[in-house]
Amino acid sequence: MKTDFINQIEPTPKLTSKKCKLISFTLRIFLQFSPYLTGLVVWFMYDYFIAIGVLLLSFIVVGIIRSKLRNSVIPFEQREYPYNDQGIADWYTAKILCFYL
Repeated sequence: MKTDFINQIEPTPKLTSKKCKLISFTLRIFLQFSPYLTGLVVWFMYDYFIAIGVLLLSFIVVGIIRSKLRNSVIPFEQREYPYNDQGIADWYTAKILCFYL
């Protein structure tokens, strides 16, 4: 008899308090827009060639931060599923900062 079965995935946590929702929103905005904002600030301060380099470098750095956050809070069985920035921010806020789970 085969005992192969697929585990059900845990749903993304629902945040209830306003403080946790604000933290999650801030983290999501950081993950989504910080490379663009950094590139724009450097473009105004210096040159657009340097801004392009900083933009590419900030995409890499934010990608590393995103993967560290994702791998530290999402359960091991669910890491194969794709998560957007909102899902990663909700998981991180619920598991590390607000202690929901």
